Formats: sequence, structure tokens, C-alpha cells
Amino acid sequence: MRPPRPGAAAARRGDRGSLSIELIGFLPVLLLVGLAAIQLGLAAYATQQAGSAARAAARTASLDDPRVSPAAAGRAAMSGWLRTDGAPAAAPCAAGAPRTTASVTVVIPAVLPFLGERSVTRRATMPCPADTGPYPLPRSAP
Repeated sequence: MRPPRPGAAAARRGDRGSLSIELIGFLPVLLLVGLAAIQLGLAAYATQQAGSAARAAARTASLDDPRVSPAAAGRAAMSGWLRTDGAPAAAPCAAGAPRTTASVTVVIPAVLPFLGERSVTRRATMPCPADTGPYPLPRSAP
């Protein structure tokens, strides 16, 4: 074994605590990156929920069932803690219309305050049932 160099212990004592100071300086950057990842996940989740709500509203509008409104079906397909800008809009199938379209706008929850309030809109189109053929789908009376 080699004997320690003179002054090596003094150099090690001078470095004490430097890692803690570096971590404190880098901590805000780590927090910002973590919050940005959470914000990105929330945006993706809100987009997925808006698409599900639009599909459910369009499907319900194409069935023309008077017991369930397209807006109620769209809201039921989404998580309750997400906020929408208005009710999911979908017009029921009109006579002779080939398809119906539903539109849903969901507000993305903000984790980072400087991003502001953002929203995402998704649309879904479903074909209207045809009244022709050997077994037409039952439709409600107008």
C-alpha cells in the first residue's frame, strides 16, 4: 500500500457538501421536467377521452333511440373529472342522411401554470342505418 499524499485529506474536506449544493441547483430543472411529463400524459388522456365521448355520442345518434340522448352518452363515456366545453353535440340521423357526426371539446387540466387553459376537440362519424334490406333496423317514431 502506498502512503497517502500530503494534503489529500485537506482537499477531500474542502469538497464536502458540494453534491448537496449541486442537487439543490438542479432540483428545479428536475421538477419542471417531471411536471412537463405529467402535463403531456394529461393531454394525451384528455384527447383519448374526447375521442371516446365523440364515438359514443355519434353511435347513440345513429341508433336514433329516444331513451338516451347523444349528449348523455358522450358524457357517460368520459371520466367525470374532465371538463367539457358544452355538451357533446350530435344530430340524430335524418331521413335519407348517410351519416351523423358528433363533436366533443374537452379542457386539458393544467399542471404547469404558464401554459394556460387549453382544450382538444375530437369528431366521430357513424353511418346511419339504412331502411332498406330484408331486416331493417327498428327506428323510433318521429
